Amino acid sequence: MHSVLSWIALSGSYSASKAALWSQTNSLRLALAPRGITVTGLHVGYVDTDMAAHVDGPKSRPEDVARQALDGIEADAYEVLADDLSRRVKGGLSADLTALYPQLAG
Repeated sequence: MHSVLSWIALSGSYSASKAALWSQTNSLRLALAPRGITVTGLHVGYVDTDMAAHVDGPKSRPEDVARQALDGIEADAYEVLADDLSRRVKGGLSADLTALYPQLAG
């Protein structure tokens, strides 16, 4: 279970640990593929759980995230991007760094 914070450093060491998990998942995927073992990474922003109870913004429903995860595993997907936020942030990784971090722009 990754997070959109795998790709954007907005939460200090939590973001760093999620980025490391993303890298580890990619490494495991490569290492296990010759044995026929697939690895699916799940990325999501806020999910409507106790962990995100303090968040006022949009949240995914846990059952929707679980359904997408299982569909992705069944389809041998490398990654599942379970919400619009995750899709937008991942799509922006090739942009200029200031697109992800506007505070760096002049």
